Amino acid sequence: MDKNKKDIFTILFGNTLLALAVTLFIVPGHLITGGTTGIALFFNHYFHLPISLFTFIFNFIMFILGAIILGKRFALTTLLSTFYYPVILGIFEMIFKDVFIIDDILINTLFSGVLVGISIAIVIKAGASTGGMDIPPLILHKKYKIPVSISMYLFDTLIVFLQLAFSDIKQFMYGIVMIFIYSVVIDKISIIGTQKIELKIVSEHCNAIKQVIIEDIDRGVTLLHGQTGYFGIETDVLISVVSTRELSKVEKLIKEIDPEAFLIIARVNEVHGHGFTLEKDYLQKN
Repeated sequence: MDKNKKDIFTILFGNTLLALAVTLFIVPGHLITGGTTGIALFFNHYFHLPISLFTFIFNFIMFILGAIILGKRFALTTLLSTFYYPVILGIFEMIFKDVFIIDDILINTLFSGVLVGISIAIVIKAGASTGGMDIPPLILHKKYKIPVSISMYLFDTLIVFLQLAFSDIKQFMYGIVMIFIYSVVIDKISIIGTQKIELKIVSEHCNAIKQVIIEDIDRGVTLLHGQTGYFGIETDVLISVVSTRELSKVEKLIKEIDPEAFLIIARVNEVHGHGFTLEKDYLQKN
């Protein structure tokens, strides 16, 4: 499956999951929530406007705004969510109209938070959004580098306050809990697959270690010149970034070359450049 088809499938799956969360847990559980759904619940209560209809109108307005600011590719991928989500939500509203899985507000809150978080995160990872209120946080991230999860949490909290007028304090508090859960889930899922391991190595055998990392692990290496703080010995500091799967093999190779090597291992959330987001560069051998 090529990348474009995979992204389309991911976007459809994420929106389907979101619609299921709304129809199976949020609406039957009488929960209040943030995002477009939260605003739709507000208008549904006061103006009896169907949730799916309001979602379509609001998503279309946000889509135009996102297309102008976030670009053509974002617009094309989000267009899928803009039209597909209200349709699948309307279908599920008819199919699950009288379905009530469990009469427990805590379980409904937990499942809603997890499902909403997963659905939004996987759509964002596909380079799109579920539309509606997901778009303003993405705009703020592009313009001001504000983390998506933080601005989304603030917007959603304000939307939950809108619903406080027709909800009791218990529903309001569970709504805040649900927003917190899906904000955390979005954060965690967003970095899956992008996390790497950074190695800093201080050793008398840096050249040998450099060679095995380049030849056996097929990863790049940077050498920095340094000096030990206590003895003042001139030394090289080797820096490399590897995947989590490669870590144990690298550690074993380093220890075989120099059992006394000073090794710092740190987890990094994202890496850009050759060998990761760009193709690797190799020297042409004669």
